[in-house]
Amino acid sequence: MTEKLQKVLARAGLGSRREIEGWITEGRVSVNGKLAQLGERVGENDVLRVDGHVVSKTRLQSVRPRVLVYHKPVGEVTSRNDEAGRPTVFDNLPPIRNGRWIAVGRLDINTSGLLLFTNDGELANRLMHPSYTVDREYAVRVLGEVSPEQLKALSEGVQLEDGIARFTQLRDGGGEGANHWYHVCLEEGRNREVRRLWESQGITISRLMRVRYGPVTLHKRIRPGKWEELDEQGINLLRQLVSLEAPEPRAPAPKGKPKPLKTRHGSAQGREVPSSRRRKR
Repeated sequence: MTEKLQKVLARAGLGSRREIEGWITEGRVSVNGKLAQLGERVGENDVLRVDGHVVSKTRLQSVRPRVLVYHKPVGEVTSRNDEAGRPTVFDNLPPIRNGRWIAVGRLDINTSGLLLFTNDGELANRLMHPSYTVDREYAVRVLGEVSPEQLKALSEGVQLEDGIARFTQLRDGGGEGANHWYHVCLEEGRNREVRRLWESQGITISRLMRVRYGPVTLHKRIRPGKWEELDEQGINLLRQLVSLEAPEPRAPAPKGKPKPLKTRHGSAQGREVPSSRRRKR
């Protein structure tokens, strides 16, 4: 059985499928010693290299998908490294043994809110791809009054430089004085699309925050710069949303009374394990 090369590498957590397609085009990926081609199919016996380094068979085996829900603060950039030395969204993420964290889409430096990360490149690719129409919800604070005609245009469609765009949902969020809140939804993730839509009507945004991505909502308990990991049920909901099968269930924990922890002094039952030997949690 063979699969497309970019899909295999994405599932191994090396990057999103879109990133890996770029690597193949740049000549950074080889199959059995030959430069890879876009759309090339590979099997379990093929030797894959990225930047000259062999991708191990263990790495290519199915890695259990993980998903983080991160609360991005204003001032962080959605990139691994920033030439200007600004903080990035990856600075606060936990280390990961197999693969790497892949950002599901982007938020610009002045936008805060929900940002998903996963070690499953195929899941990341589908969640971002417009063909799956995964909706994103934003809370937007604007300055000044917005006319009914402007709201109608934003809902029916506006011609931007990269095509027609519109909000699939737009509802009043209340507010007093010069500031007013709206909640808007999109089913795609074009660059700065929310801001550009409002700006097309001559309206200034004073605050923009993503509050939901598909079925995942940003809870108030997740403070800016902090994250939570989705449980198995939450991950399966995301996978079903983009037509991916649920992974094999984890093996159940063994039944019965747990055995006491053994140390070089014998059983640790009944006394504290020295701090230098405690497992970090």
